Amino acid sequence: MSKPIEATIVVVDDEPSIRDLLVASLHFAGFEVETAASGSEAIEVIEKTQPDLIVLDVMLPDIDGFTVTRRIRQEGIEAPVLFLTARDDTQDKVMGLTVGGDDYVTKPFSLEEVVARIRAILRRTREQVEDDPIIKVGDLEINEDSHDVSRAGQAIDLSPTEYKLLRYLMDNEGRVLSKAQILDHVWQYDWGGDAAIVESYISYLRKKVDGIELVDDNGETHKVDALIQTKRGIGYMIREPKSNSES
Repeated sequence: MSKPIEATIVVVDDEPSIRDLLVASLHFAGFEVETAASGSEAIEVIEKTQPDLIVLDVMLPDIDGFTVTRRIRQEGIEAPVLFLTARDDTQDKVMGLTVGGDDYVTKPFSLEEVVARIRAILRRTREQVEDDPIIKVGDLEINEDSHDVSRAGQAIDLSPTEYKLLRYLMDNEGRVLSKAQILDHVWQYDWGGDAAIVESYISYLRKKVDGIELVDDNGETHKVDALIQTKRGIGYMIREPKSNSES
C-alpha cells in the first residue's frame, strides 16, 4: 500500500540534472512534484497546481526567481518559497526575504538538506493553535483563527514566516529571546549560528509593525510607538512602552 502524499511541491530550475535529482529525492520522501524550467513556465504551473510549497531557483533564463515570487504573491498565492541560490550572497538572501520568500539553500546543496528545509517550512506554516485566537500587545493584535494582523486598527500584511516570528515574540511579551531561540522556534532547523536571517526578518517586521503612521485629532501625522526592541548582545523582545501602557 503506497504511503499518502505529504505535500505537493513545484520545483523550478533550468538545469535538467538538478531538476531530476530534486524530483527523485522528493518523490522518495513522499512528496508529489511538478516541475518548470523557466520563470514564465513556473508561474503557469504554480497557478494551475496551487502547491503547498515552491522550490525556486533564483537564476532563471527569462525572469528571475524574485520576480516570479512577486508575481505569484500579487495574485494571492501564499505558498511558501524555498530559494535555490547559486552563491552565498547576503544580498540574494535579503532580497528573497523582501519579496516574500521563506528560506534559501545555497548551491551546491545536499538533497537531505533540501528535504529537511522543506519539512521545517511546512511544519511552521501548517501549525494551528487551539487556544484563544486573539493575542494582543498594546494596540497590536493577532487573530489566530483568521491569521489577520492589525495595529491601531490598520491591517498588516505578513508572510507566513514573518507571522510566525511575530507570534513567537508576542507569546513571550516582555521576555528577551536570543537569536538561537528564535532560529530554533521559528525555523525549526539548525542554521549553525547564521543569525543574519533573524536580523533581516526582525528588520522587515519592524518596518511593518512599528512603521505605521497615525493622524491625530489635530490632523498631524506621527508614528506609533516602537514595540519591537533590541537588547544588544542578547536578542529581541516585544512589549508595550511603559510610558504608553494603560493599567
